Amino acid sequence: MVQFKEPLEAASRLALSYLAHLDSAPVAPTVGLDELRRRLGKPLNDTGTPAEQVITELAADVEGGIMGSAGGRFFGWVMGGSLPAALAADWLTSAWDQNAASYAAGPAAAVVEEVAGAWLKEIFGLPASASFALVTGCQMAHATCLAAARHAVLRKRGWDVEQRGLYSAPTIRLLSSSERHGAFERAVRFLGLGLQQVTYLPTDEQGLLRADALEKALRADPESPAIVLLQAGDINIGAYDAFEILIPIAKRYGAWVHVDGAFGLWAAASPRFRHLVKGVEAADSWATDGHKWLNVPYDCGYAFVADRDAQQASMSYRAPYVTYTANARDQNDWNPEWSRRARGFATYAALRQLGRQGVAELVDRCCRHAHSLVTRIGSLPGAEVLWEPVINQGLVGFVDERRTDEVIAAIVATGEAFFGGTTWRGRRAMRVSVCNWQTSDQDVDRAVKAAARVLAA
Repeated sequence: MVQFKEPLEAASRLALSYLAHLDSAPVAPTVGLDELRRRLGKPLNDTGTPAEQVITELAADVEGGIMGSAGGRFFGWVMGGSLPAALAADWLTSAWDQNAASYAAGPAAAVVEEVAGAWLKEIFGLPASASFALVTGCQMAHATCLAAARHAVLRKRGWDVEQRGLYSAPTIRLLSSSERHGAFERAVRFLGLGLQQVTYLPTDEQGLLRADALEKALRADPESPAIVLLQAGDINIGAYDAFEILIPIAKRYGAWVHVDGAFGLWAAASPRFRHLVKGVEAADSWATDGHKWLNVPYDCGYAFVADRDAQQASMSYRAPYVTYTANARDQNDWNPEWSRRARGFATYAALRQLGRQGVAELVDRCCRHAHSLVTRIGSLPGAEVLWEPVINQGLVGFVDERRTDEVIAAIVATGEAFFGGTTWRGRRAMRVSVCNWQTSDQDVDRAVKAAARVLAA
């Protein structure tokens, strides 16, 4: 115990100090690559260094190189922070050091993951019978779901892909809208499905996959196995495909429907925004993140699959040296990892801290802040609203479009807020994303004032 006491106390002290200063510190890093390499690139000594000294020096060496994404003034990409209960549970997760591969390796980790999975399905309105996996993020959630999809659509054609591979297998068609996220394409590459097999279908003026385009594409080759990707909140404008219309079309042609809900699936938790995902429960698989809107520490994503047999067949592997327990849920039957972090503890803690109402309020609050940021910054001289948020994503343009990245960089340089850029429909824009539980009205005010100063300069 004495060997742990001093380094853990140092880590706790330093972590609490960091969190206490988030509100006053610059959001963006303040030191560059060369300086970080100089500080951290120490020679590796032959003899060791006391643990407390290692932790203290580490914190000092990375100072100024930590992105303030844990705080309420970070509006770039789609990144949440960490709820107090989730962060504390994550600390315990490291102390407990469980390999959450199976019930035998960590009984409590297995059961807490089982409970958390059931809670999540309830929040999202997904079938209670669906299987699930807690993975590293939405990237691996896509890979897990699409592996199950690959198994299922080829099984219908009499092909066992786990045994025979993809050599000479029926070609799987992949249909997506032009607004897909890159994580889907990476999963397609990982699984050997091939980017050349993806057909990108047009969207309407609201960014939604057109029903006539999907029908036409499926009708053109009804005999080939097909997987359809739908969006629950696209990365730029938060658009939601019309699930009630599109899923029945896909099902008529025997296609598997996968939903990318990296952050947008959380709309199901809010009575105010639940209409956006109406009909999504009829899909075959769903992918989302915990380290976005649920605000649990990295890394945490969730995969859900309606066809339990397909997920288990594509993921499970049994070995004689592994202990299996009757009636227990072994996590490695459902996800691509064996050695894995017991990330279920943080998810469980976050859901218990918030409760159903707290999750709904978190979603509503972030959406309100996103709307305020976009409309207020967009009304400033020299700026305009390109997309008013439907949920928590919106776009701001600048009159001199050529200066967009320069303006964004100048706002970030104030230290008051962090925004990112994107290209949408051929135009460069500032993307606004809010999914941090700590974001407040005061944070929004500071960001708007910073933008106003930059635009007025």
